[in-house]
Parts: sequence; C-alpha cells; structure tokens
Amino acid sequence: MLRENLLDIYAASFRDNWNLPALTDYTTGDTMTYADFARRIARTHVFFEECGVKRGDKIAVIGKNTMSWVTIYFAAITYGAVIVPILADFNPQDAQHIIHHSDSVMLFLQKSTWENFDHEAMDNVRVIMSLDDAELLAEHPANSGRAEKALANVSKKFRKKYPSGFTPADVEYPRVRPDDVAEINYTSGTTGFSKGVMLTYNNLCGNVVFGLRSKLHYRGSRALAFLPLAHAYGCAFDMLVPLAAGTHVTLFSKLPTPKLLLKALSEVKPNLVLVVPLILEKIYRKQLLPVISKPSMRRLMRIPLLNKGVYARIRQKLVEAFGGEFYEVIVGGAPLNPEVEAFLYKIRFPFTVGYGMTECGPLISYTDWKEFIPTSSGRVLKGIMHVKVLSPDQQRIPGEICVKGENVMKGYYKNRKATEAVLDKDGWLHTGDMGTLDFDDTIFIKGRSKTMILSASGQNIYPEEIEAKLNNMPYVAESLVVERGKGLVALVYPDYESMDAAGVTNEMLPAIMEETRTKLNSLLGAYEKIDAIQLRPTEFEKTPKKSIKRYLYKD
Repeated sequence: MLRENLLDIYAASFRDNWNLPALTDYTTGDTMTYADFARRIARTHVFFEECGVKRGDKIAVIGKNTMSWVTIYFAAITYGAVIVPILADFNPQDAQHIIHHSDSVMLFLQKSTWENFDHEAMDNVRVIMSLDDAELLAEHPANSGRAEKALANVSKKFRKKYPSGFTPADVEYPRVRPDDVAEINYTSGTTGFSKGVMLTYNNLCGNVVFGLRSKLHYRGSRALAFLPLAHAYGCAFDMLVPLAAGTHVTLFSKLPTPKLLLKALSEVKPNLVLVVPLILEKIYRKQLLPVISKPSMRRLMRIPLLNKGVYARIRQKLVEAFGGEFYEVIVGGAPLNPEVEAFLYKIRFPFTVGYGMTECGPLISYTDWKEFIPTSSGRVLKGIMHVKVLSPDQQRIPGEICVKGENVMKGYYKNRKATEAVLDKDGWLHTGDMGTLDFDDTIFIKGRSKTMILSASGQNIYPEEIEAKLNNMPYVAESLVVERGKGLVALVYPDYESMDAAGVTNEMLPAIMEETRTKLNSLLGAYEKIDAIQLRPTEFEKTPKKSIKRYLYKD
C-alpha cells in the first residue's frame, strides 16, 4: 500500500489552493474556486447525511462533463460512499442495468436523460436528483420523504454545522481504509456487456501520486477536460490528478468534434493535452495528409536540409492548433495508427503514447515525450506497477501482458467468476493484451489476445496491424478485419466526405477497393493477405472511447 492517502491529498489541495480557480464550465463560463468547490462538497455531505446515506452506499451519476458531475463524484468519495460513474453514451436500458446491478441507492442525472428512464424498474434507488439544478426528480416511498425534507433544510443544517462560515480549517474528510472501494466503474469494453470494476482508494491514489510526481499537472496549470470523465482515462488525468495539484480545469461538455475542440484548445491553452487516437488520426488525415501528399511538398521533404524547415513549420502549426502552451500530448485509450505516429515522431511533435485499462484506474505505463520510443506504449510506472509477459522470450516473442501493483483493481463487483478469470492467486492481472517487454520495462503491444487470428500455417495474425495500414488508404474511413471461413475479410466503412470532394461515386467504389486490396496485400505477409473487402453503408458501432465493438461483427 502507498504511504499517501487519497483523501488527505485532496484536503490539502483544497486548503492550499483555496482562492485559485478549480473548475470552469466552457459553455457558460461559470467558475468555481477551490473554496467554492470544497464548500459545495461539504454542503452535499450534509444532504447525504439528511437522506440517510451511509459509508459504503453506492451513488450513481450519469451526465456530461459539468461542475455538478464533478461535485457529486468528489462528494461521494470524500464522504466514504462508493461512486458509480456511468457513461452518458450508454443507452437507458444498459444504464438501468448498471444502476440495479451496482445496488445504487441514489442517482444523479440530467433531466433530459431522466425522461428515458423507468423509475419503477429501479426499486433499489431511494433518491433521484437532477444534475441541472439539484431538483428532486423522484423519491422511493420507502424513503419516507427524507430527501424532500433534506432539500428544504440543507441550507439551515449547513449554517448550523459551520456557524462561522466554511473555512479551510473545515476541510476534513473521514479516515478510510486504502483497500476500501471508492468507485465501481463499468467498463465500455468491446467484447461484451460491461463488468463493474471495483477501484479502491489506493488504486485511485496510485494514479494520482504518479501524476503528481511526474508533474503532469501542477499548481496554476490549465487543463481542458473533453474526454468523458466517467471513463477511467479522463477521470484520472483530466480530473483526479489536476484537482490534487491545484490545476484550473475547464470542463468541455459538447461532442468533441475536431472543429469545436480546436477552438476550445486555442482559447483555454491547456498545459497538458489528453487525446484518444481518433482525434489525432482525424487531424492527420483531414488536415496534414492533403498538404504533405502534394508533389511539390513530397519533393521538398526528400531534400535533407530543406525538409527540416518543412517539418518545423508543420510542427509549429500543429502545436498552435492544440493551444500552443502545452508540454506534451498524451495519447491513450486505444492504439495509435503507426503511420500517424511515425509522422508525428519525424516532425518532433511533443506527443507520447501511454497504456492502461479501466482495471488499473487506468495507468500501467507512460514515458515523457522526450524519451518516447515509437511503436511503444511507454515504461511501466516505477515503484507503482510491475509487468511480466507470458512468453519464452518476452523481449522478442509476444505473449500475454500481466500486471501487478498499486493500481490493480480489487475485482469485478458481484462477479467472482469473471474476477478469477483475470486475477490469479498471486495478484497478477491478465490483461488480454499481447506484447513484448524491453530490458528497461518498455511495453510494446501487438494486439488483443481475443482478436488474434491463428493462420492455417500457425502464424499469429493481429487484425489491428492490418487495419492500421488499411485505414490510411484512400476513401477508407474505418475498417475491421475478420475471419470468414479459412480466409480474411476486411469490412470497410467508406470515407464519403473524401469521395464527394474527389467526385467518386458509389458505382466506382468496388473497383477502387479492389485496387486498395491489392496494394494492401503487397504490404502484408503471405499468411495475412486479405481475400476480400466488404463495404458497409454505416459506421461501426463503438464504445464511448471510440473503439469498435468487435464482438458484434465476428459472424
């Protein structure tokens, strides 16, 4: 267990950064200082007490990145309750299943979402509150109207509890055991229905301590939280670490399209940027590739002295697009396309790729951009995590990556069978990812063990590697490589925007895709060649972190 205590870290941060801005809503411009934030947390604690919430009770929250969402999250964990963050992208049926499965006694959500829920189907939930305006939306009859009375009396009770006003000295949180569950995070995995990952206070603390030691965020720095905070990646490094450091977090609740996102980045000018690969890949394909593909530009980039100047100009424009004042861009949540990664590394764009999973809340490995090795996923977190690869030669032959340490979950909630399937008796978490481990603990991921295809000749085929090549070819928006019979088929959703711009019609597409298949196969080994490309009329269904739900397309 770590020496540091998560709730002590936040109590100290709130006191030390009392008058600094903590949270800003990008849409409204409303801002809370750390004093305002701590006060709202304390007021929410009074509400919990009046409603009869006990330590260990589950509190669910569904919504976009807003100040009220962050307040409920922190109010729950600093009260000793268990927060159950549910991704806003989950459909109401799945969300209701999670609320029921988690045994949540209280639910916070936006009114627009509440319209799609069936209150009678959630008989374990005693109180349902609006994130928009703290209105009581529903209360279970068995609760005897406690929530309604609590809302009417919360201001009076708060003043009575803090007669001299809420001061830094009043920021005090209960003693919790490090291995107590702080959060149950239901995964958005691509292989089936979500499982409830039990993250302890120590698990969250491991991520926060690493973030503070690495100075990813620091007192007075700026962050733009546009990844969903209900997801472990955004939660840890756009919220938990920044608010432990004294950072000013701007909450972006809109759909992060490249256009809206680049506008927000130029205005907020964050000092650290977190992205999923899809964002960088879209910027590369839509903005950079058309420029560097021009014959004149290709000639310039082949000239040794001139190409440095070209790279520098491209790098500077990209840096300015991300706000111009960040130290680095951290890519996580899914593998980065190798072609995009290679180009960004060539122009010395300050980016790095990390590796994690919800079951580790999420971080496993990370390397500063100046030490980043292309195609890697960073070094194992020193002093916090340990990694081994189940392979006769873990530096050269891919095997399953197993991790152990401070960040590894307690298990899956009410799912012993699933827990025992991934956590062995020695505490090693079997990740399901295939890769190698270098001598300095740098991880290189090849793909998922569940998606790996064994060829007729006994060769391991990693569909993700083929898809990465195919996705960079003309008129391919996204793809998925699957096994059909004894061969491989690539399912492709066309890039209709590029087709329209080039005057390519649907009738022309089959012939173009056959040329694409030929070109793709020339880049592949004989055992992994694609037998056919099948076009899809709609995008692939994805998880909230924008990974394709592969299990839906196996057959």
